Amino acid sequence: MTPIQSLTDPRYLHKQYQDASNLNARIRLHREFSTNPYSWQHWLFDRFAFSPGCRVLELGCGPGTLWVENASRIPPDATFLLSDLSDGMVSQARSALESLLPNFEFQAIDAQAIPMSDERFDVVIASHMLYHVPNLERALDEIRRVLKPGGRLYASTAGRNNLKETRELVTRFDPQLASKIGLPAGSFNLETGAAQLGAFFATVTLHNYPNSLEVTDAEPLTAYLLSGRIHMEGERKAEFARFVQQALADGGGTFHVTIEGGVFEAVKS
Repeated sequence: MTPIQSLTDPRYLHKQYQDASNLNARIRLHREFSTNPYSWQHWLFDRFAFSPGCRVLELGCGPGTLWVENASRIPPDATFLLSDLSDGMVSQARSALESLLPNFEFQAIDAQAIPMSDERFDVVIASHMLYHVPNLERALDEIRRVLKPGGRLYASTAGRNNLKETRELVTRFDPQLASKIGLPAGSFNLETGAAQLGAFFATVTLHNYPNSLEVTDAEPLTAYLLSGRIHMEGERKAEFARFVQQALADGGGTFHVTIEGGVFEAVKS
């Protein structure tokens, strides 16, 4: 088994997000087995306050799924800069959103050093990505710098109990892998986010998204579990797939997963 890096390790991030395959495995599980019929992408878009002619920066845009799923709702007078640390993700987002040009621009950007002038944006979006940033304080300082007074940061993340059943499942298979599922202690999450953002922004509000998963197919669950920091090959991978299949059977054909997700809305004074 190859070494498993932390969520902020540049080697892990490069391998994890060189394309959208791993992210798509996670999106698929939520799309097929969420108990909330209103999708995360639609719910998240509902939270955004876009003023007329606003400028929007997204950090960690991935393949642009948020905008693809809300294409009919995008304000025509707004301008968007979609960015990601990964050139591959930026390329995929550009291809997916080509029909929305010229309102959308694309650029590879490190959230710790945003190459934009002060007070340029009305809105910054960081969806499930701040826990990947090695220096969170530096990134938050940069985000505050490029926001206009009264501008908003929307930073989504997960809670400590998110995916707890999958952690328990992986632990039963191999206790050494237990720490490789979910967010490490102290990372940007629903419990720590208000205090971390409060050091940089005037007001911080948390909006929670109610959801859980009722998984009835072992294959996408296995793919999900292997899309992160757990790496297996050959017979070991096949053994794990059989283990997940048996867990599903033991649960009467359904595997319940706790989902804790939400988005912080932080306003710059």
